[in-house]
Amino acid sequence: MFDEMADGIDAVLIGTPDHAHFCMAMLAMSLGKHVYVEKPLAHTFGQSERLIAMAEKSGVVTQMGNQGHSGANYFQFKSWTEAGIIKDITKIDAYMNNRRRWHGWGTSVKAYPEDPMPAGMNWPVWCGPAPVNPFSKRLHPQEWRSWFDYGSGAFGDWGPHILDTAHRFLKLGLPQSVQVLKREGPNDFVFPQASTIRFNFDARGEGLPACKVTWYDGVGNLPEVDPALGDVSLKSPGKILYGKDMVFQGGSHASTLTILPREKFLEMRKDLPRISGKNSNHYANFLLACKGEEEARSPFSVAGPLCQVFNLGIIAQRLGEDLTFDPKTRAITGNADAQALLDPTPREGWEQYYKL
Repeated sequence: MFDEMADGIDAVLIGTPDHAHFCMAMLAMSLGKHVYVEKPLAHTFGQSERLIAMAEKSGVVTQMGNQGHSGANYFQFKSWTEAGIIKDITKIDAYMNNRRRWHGWGTSVKAYPEDPMPAGMNWPVWCGPAPVNPFSKRLHPQEWRSWFDYGSGAFGDWGPHILDTAHRFLKLGLPQSVQVLKREGPNDFVFPQASTIRFNFDARGEGLPACKVTWYDGVGNLPEVDPALGDVSLKSPGKILYGKDMVFQGGSHASTLTILPREKFLEMRKDLPRISGKNSNHYANFLLACKGEEEARSPFSVAGPLCQVFNLGIIAQRLGEDLTFDPKTRAITGNADAQALLDPTPREGWEQYYKL
């Protein structure tokens, strides 16, 4: 497409499976095209690192498709942080407990299954820089998210919609360690049936304290909530943020925060900052940014480090091992297998996109 009509293209939207985002986005940016890439930004930590660098080098407008980052949750979290209402957060519990595609069958997988290839399917191109495994209906269409080689599980699917504002406005950056607290039904090929993964972030400047972020996925795998916080529903994906003086609960995407217990929220409600809701949505924001009329709200400089947190979590989830990570050297220490998964070598023939 670029060979035939690159001069007629201003921007590119990438909504392919996770493993294919990187090469397309790198090529588009190298040609000076603005890019909107669905979440998660990339399949590996190293891919995310290169996308962040290319976005800065090329100067194009970039946006990741975590749509809530242009919604009420974004503007409320920003204003409450600036007003000093959200502060001293030392613990966050994030949960995504809906049934996933691999639940119920993932533990039985011993190898990639195989089905007849559909007519006209260019399977090696679909696999891109990832390994070429047999085609099957358990992989394509729609099932790719279940597999380590191609998808990012619940982390990649829901993490960018749940933890985006906390990561940004609390300036969490990258963790110093990742702990595996639970891994139910582990498998070498597909994601666990349930997992609890903790990210430990050191204290940051500007008085931001150390923070433990614990992720829960899997049906029925939920964090414990102090009864003193009231009747707290955990039916929908979301998070609870614990500060020194206040506790907040929020959902996913554009869902706004509330203060726990509810009686405290009602007591403070009149004095809380108001948000107008009169802002461009995520798609319009990207287009307006391409035209120079707004700044993109989820550029790769913001979305990249967020997704790198999840990239690290997936490695811990996959190996079932705690990780020690050095944000300065961008390396996992003391674990060669985990370090290899941080930036895997692409399949032969796809190296060119890693060298742009």
